[in-house]
Amino acid sequence: MPTTEPTGRVEVLGPPGERHDEILTPEALDFTGRLVAAFADRRTELLRERRRRALLLASGAALDFPLVTSAVRTDPVWRVAPPAPGLTDRRVEITGPPERRMTVNALNSGAQVWMADFEDATSPTWDNVIGGQLNLLDAIERRIGFTTPEGKRYELGDRLATIMVRPRGWHLTEEHLTVGGRPAPAALVDFGLYFFHCARRQIDAGYGPYFYLPKLENRYEARLWNDVFVLAQDLLGIPRGTVRATVLIETITAAFEMEEILYELREHSAGLNAGRWDYLFSVIKNFAHRPDFVLPDRAGLTMTAPFMRAYTELLVRTCHRRGAHAIGGMAAHVPGRDKEAHEAALARVRLDKEREAEDGFDGSWVAHPGLVPVCRDVFGAVLGRRPHQIDRTRDDVDVSAADLLAVRRISGPPTREGVRANVAVALRYFDAWLRGSGAVALHGLMEDAATAEIARCQIWQWIRHGAVDRDTVLALLDAETAALTGEQPQARAAQARDLFERTALARELPAFFTPDAYGRYLVRRLARQPEEVRS
Repeated sequence: MPTTEPTGRVEVLGPPGERHDEILTPEALDFTGRLVAAFADRRTELLRERRRRALLLASGAALDFPLVTSAVRTDPVWRVAPPAPGLTDRRVEITGPPERRMTVNALNSGAQVWMADFEDATSPTWDNVIGGQLNLLDAIERRIGFTTPEGKRYELGDRLATIMVRPRGWHLTEEHLTVGGRPAPAALVDFGLYFFHCARRQIDAGYGPYFYLPKLENRYEARLWNDVFVLAQDLLGIPRGTVRATVLIETITAAFEMEEILYELREHSAGLNAGRWDYLFSVIKNFAHRPDFVLPDRAGLTMTAPFMRAYTELLVRTCHRRGAHAIGGMAAHVPGRDKEAHEAALARVRLDKEREAEDGFDGSWVAHPGLVPVCRDVFGAVLGRRPHQIDRTRDDVDVSAADLLAVRRISGPPTREGVRANVAVALRYFDAWLRGSGAVALHGLMEDAATAEIARCQIWQWIRHGAVDRDTVLALLDAETAALTGEQPQARAAQARDLFERTALARELPAFFTPDAYGRYLVRRLARQPEEVRS
């Protein structure tokens, strides 16, 4: 058993904010420090293994279902834990950052579940991180509300969505909180602060501490999370198995270990989710160096593409075989004021959700409260009075490694409009992220870090393999930067452009844009604060 004693002092380097002391209590910091002491070194080793495997894939290594775990996949007996209170019926799940307005609207939306997202939908400024924790605490205590600039007041209703929290991924650190002088893993900060303050409160309310786990790449990373859950429950005297977690299958490597991931978390598992946008990002990133994996415009990468169909059908079969929920992907459309465009967007969402419900998914994601009724109606038509369709085991599905990697069937050259769209989305998202917004409505879609990652990785891949000329990208970047400069302070537009060049036009492709941008801009901004503000 690893040590649970903090290896050095737990220090808060972030500037103090209103009510931050309610979250950053000595007891909560000690609890988080114990988690860091127990698991930080394992996390470091797993990240090292990620990098090693990425290099192997880039050099042409094969990707297949692991032979060493075949017994897990072929054993017909084991099952995950039964659904926890509040997680039996999950036909509609809404996602969004734990901002105050979003918290109230999401909980009141009519969705069964709200995923409070500290990861892709949150720009990790210190105020956003701690403010999000405060909003969750206030929501659970039913003391949250907000007033619009027009004076309209919003409060929590009687029927609320069940809260699930998505902490940041293993690859990120929280520079504003250190343990023994080292930045703490952001995942453990987000998890630890929420668990310490809200686990008991949620249990007392008849639910539990529930989580979404992002960007796992293999069974070992799932095992690490399971060990975090066990220790956290033991430290607070909470029975093991109270925590429940849904894993987002949003990396190509995790797609080959779905059963193993469920098995590692089986006591704490709440199923799997088809994180479609990050999954596309992972496919592009991991095979960006290979000419046989060049993908066309993002707009043409639909869920009907053969390799995406294989991924989602395997996910449903895997989950239902083990008694777990299978949750579908994001509908990112934002209802607009133009009636014709609005109806067209709703029609596309309906078709997408109909496909998921007919394939056997038990529910799906939406990014906006206006899409909840569409998703609810579609899944209601298939489920009827049943809370899910886990009994539909999809024994007809047979997916091979080749099926999951069948990218070349939809390959094609990018269009100029596709290149322009990627430049615009990445640049404008970077600008918003640097200003503290992680969920941004652009061109009728709610974009988050995953879609920005797709955009900048595609640009890198297209240039690398000669599908688009670098000068063409630079010309489009000039035009988009000029347009953005007219809307925002020039210094901010310059920062967004610099981030684009560093992550989309560099010699080597960075694995993520967020770690570099976080350290270069969000944390450096703290360093410019007066010393008396930081102390």
